[in-house]
Amino acid sequence: MRSLAVNVPPQDRPPSVDRLARSLAGIDLPHPLLVDAARAAIAAGDPDSAEDRAHGIRRRLLAPVINGTGVLLHTNLGRAPLAWSQRADYSNLELDLATGERGDRQAGAAALLAGACGAEAAMVVNNCAAAVMLVLAALAEGRDAVVSRGELVEIGGGFRVPDVMAWSGARLVEGGTTNRTRRADFAAAVANPGNDVAVVVQVHQSNFRMVGYTEAPGTAELADLGPPLVADIGSGLLDSRCPWLDGGPPPWLDREPAARQSLEAGAAVVTFSGDKLLGGPQAGIIAGRAGLVDACRRHPLARALRPGSLVLGALQDTALAYLRGDGNAIEFWRMAALTPAELRGRLGPYEGLAEVVTAATPGGGTLPGVEIESVGVSVPGDHAAALRSRPRPIIARVIDGATVADLRTVHADDDAEVAAALREAAGLPD
Repeated sequence: MRSLAVNVPPQDRPPSVDRLARSLAGIDLPHPLLVDAARAAIAAGDPDSAEDRAHGIRRRLLAPVINGTGVLLHTNLGRAPLAWSQRADYSNLELDLATGERGDRQAGAAALLAGACGAEAAMVVNNCAAAVMLVLAALAEGRDAVVSRGELVEIGGGFRVPDVMAWSGARLVEGGTTNRTRRADFAAAVANPGNDVAVVVQVHQSNFRMVGYTEAPGTAELADLGPPLVADIGSGLLDSRCPWLDGGPPPWLDREPAARQSLEAGAAVVTFSGDKLLGGPQAGIIAGRAGLVDACRRHPLARALRPGSLVLGALQDTALAYLRGDGNAIEFWRMAALTPAELRGRLGPYEGLAEVVTAATPGGGTLPGVEIESVGVSVPGDHAAALRSRPRPIIARVIDGATVADLRTVHADDDAEVAAALREAAGLPD
């Protein structure tokens, strides 16, 4: 009996991972990452998607972007814009050049910041949450810390004040009510024989505010209760007078707590961020009475929370600019101080695009509800995704069906690039 031969077409074989990865060599990624993209594309049964997958990997890496949102301290974009570079040199991070002995990494930037805000001493940790936790751990571990119920807040990223206090080992004692707390509420908690109060704590409400039937005691009202007053002012305004600005403080800073004034009002310690109104790198600053700051330095957590030389170097440059009174050297303050007239003076490269009045915001969890008059340009339609996909992404807003770039957060050096990108996205002539 004869067998019948059946012609079965050969099944398509997947391409070689290595060959596919090498075909992506024009994308600026190390070969192992191109292999990852190729392997994922083949596993998905779609080798042609390898290039898009590689570009996706590239775009998830940190890279510079142009901020056209008008949010000066945009958390998603790194908050305060900061220029910092150095050669691959060693530094005297923990070397006393005078004696040749081991030095103190807090002797540079921290000491400068202490001088800038009128504190006896200061130290730097890696962010403001760490600063609050270290202060409470050093000054109130196993004891009570009194805080207003209206200040038991949660801010971005799930940061909750009660959780930070618990992690520090301090016991939370709540005073007052959510909307109204008085000095008497704190005094009663301190005087209660059932409490062992180590510190009284004021917490900046950060990115929300209460209006209406509200009341809260000022720093000076809480400073003489007995226990040290710890004021977490959060946003990092050094001095409410803004001596680094030629025109003095802008009106939108009204009522924002500042480190110098909080200490002058009687706070024993203040904590604040480095990358918000201070305009520096991400960091947390603890400033105040020398003995209390020294207790924080000696706590075992201090080593786990300390920053490295890059952060301290950038923070040192920022502090020196404050001490020189040079607000223009701090990019946040340079942008914040621009007048609408100065912004309109940059409209030349945007000729033919629609000028719009915009409302910039401080952002970064600071000054909720505050708007700063600004100027932008717009093109019809939603082109936000196209602008984000550019080699140097441009982050813009879509308002009432138009794509808007706010010039307050766009550097003047980038105006020509932004103008060309908006024209290209909207299909307008150069």
